[in-house]
Amino acid sequence: MSSTPTGSGTEVLVGVAVRVHGLRGELAVDLHTDSPDERFAPGAVLRARRDGAADRLLTVEAARRHSGRLLVRFVEVPDRDAAEAVRGVRLLVDTGSLPPPDDPDEFHVHQIEGLRAELADGTAVGTVHEVVHGPGGELLVLRRPDLPDALVPFVRAIVPTVDLAGGRVVLTPPEGLLDPE
Repeated sequence: MSSTPTGSGTEVLVGVAVRVHGLRGELAVDLHTDSPDERFAPGAVLRARRDGAADRLLTVEAARRHSGRLLVRFVEVPDRDAAEAVRGVRLLVDTGSLPPPDDPDEFHVHQIEGLRAELADGTAVGTVHEVVHGPGGELLVLRRPDLPDALVPFVRAIVPTVDLAGGRVVLTPPEGLLDPE
């Protein structure tokens, strides 16, 4: 099972411009998508958002991999000074522009976030608040009433059912996984 990193609502996070690279306005982008070749293809238009500032649209001119990140050059960012002004923005796409995954066992994160989490017997255990993408795989962050959030590995053995139409994920957690910390 896997998910394409996105956020909630009508726009989803695909990357964060974390630092300027070189003199020509390239930005190192931390990726938040399983499809960087699509999201950062030349001509792709992304919304750049920074809290407290007006959004702006950026058009990808070129992208290349470098040291575990993507280096991206935008048409609207011609040099290092312009790139410094963009550093730190979140890069978003509209969920309406995302095609559905081809694999029935893959989901966009915005489809999973907000789903009710329940055990196989129907007992509600929380709500999927977030999907965290780590080096060991994906984790569902369950928001639980009156308990700390729980991290649940997003693997078929523990999450055998994702029922988008029913608004739920079904969990078969190993003993102790959902115990309060």
